Amino acid sequence: MIWTIELASYLDDAPWPATKDELIDYAERIGAPLELVYNLQELEDAEEGFESIEDVWPDYPTDEDFFFMDDDGEEYS
Repeated sequence: MIWTIELASYLDDAPWPATKDELIDYAERIGAPLELVYNLQELEDAEEGFESIEDVWPDYPTDEDFFFMDDDGEEYS
């Protein structure tokens, strides 16, 4: 299973929380690439479903991953 930001972005508007089957159905309905469907099929079934993309792909980059401090200590993205 290989995740990319591009593949994961198809799940931005997914109906969270969702089960594995609901995510697969959603991906198929929006015409997401087959690689995304394959990745979702490889997920283990979670008893309580998935709350967000971070539950599906724990290494999903967040906004905090793109903030940097400049020399004056101010944040920018």
